[in-house]
Amino acid sequence: GGCSQLPEAVLRVLAPGLLTARQLMSSRPAGESPAESACKRDCYRMKSRHGVTSRHLCHMLLTRVEFLYCDLASMKSIRQFVQKFKMKKIPLHVLVNNAGVMMVPQRETEDGFEEHFGVNYLGHFLLTHLLLDDLQASGSPGRSSRVVTVSSATHYVGELDLDDLQSRWVGGYSPHGAYARSKLALVLFSHRLQALLAAKGSPVTANVADPGVVNTDLYRHVFWGTRLLKKLFGWWFFKTPDEGAWTSVYAAVSPALEGVGGRYLYNEKEAKSLAITYDPKLQRQLWARSCQMTGIADMSRDTLWG
Repeated sequence: GGCSQLPEAVLRVLAPGLLTARQLMSSRPAGESPAESACKRDCYRMKSRHGVTSRHLCHMLLTRVEFLYCDLASMKSIRQFVQKFKMKKIPLHVLVNNAGVMMVPQRETEDGFEEHFGVNYLGHFLLTHLLLDDLQASGSPGRSSRVVTVSSATHYVGELDLDDLQSRWVGGYSPHGAYARSKLALVLFSHRLQALLAAKGSPVTANVADPGVVNTDLYRHVFWGTRLLKKLFGWWFFKTPDEGAWTSVYAAVSPALEGVGGRYLYNEKEAKSLAITYDPKLQRQLWARSCQMTGIADMSRDTLWG
């Protein structure tokens, strides 16, 4: 997800390393403009907003960073994105699952999924599955490819009902509950993915990055009183987007994590995720249900895994 503040910060922090690498960002539509144009405008905006004045760095941002349209609210769009990426025949060393929505009103994706679960979780689940062969082809012993999935501390209060993944509670829809559920599902997914990768001896690792409480525009849908408090005191309680980006960047490139997976990372250190996220039975159940919902074969039973 490239057209929002946290993904933008991740790009900005990684920018010095793009001298010999290529970074590809996907994005959902921004307003009425084509997503690619919107994201390119973000690059120009980054130059002025964050003091990126070096002519070389500005050129790098607009030539070494490539944008492809991908709407995670659409399974069709995700598949089209992957097809376009594969046609480029470039290696994929790191996949950062960083897109998302937060506290949006009750609504559904193009495929009929509750939006938090569909965008935050199922979209990334499908995207990772479709790009896994590229990640494996790019990894090697001593230089593993990496899948970094961004979750949040909200997962600690999440509840996962396998019979109600669409958040259709009898008592009414809860945006916070739906958001927490999607973040909990992401942690379960990452831990399960790592278990499968390790069992196969794959040169790919999977970790979770928790950016902390970051001052971004994701809070635009929360209660007005919360928005007011954020505006007044956010500078004290919230991380800046740059500060929030560091754990994702650490998970993506730190030598300390070479060959290391199955971790929940916060402030560039390992932490413990919610106890149930380590339950292999729940991991398998959610995985199987996710395969059904996205219309893909169960990777754990695929020949890819032996």
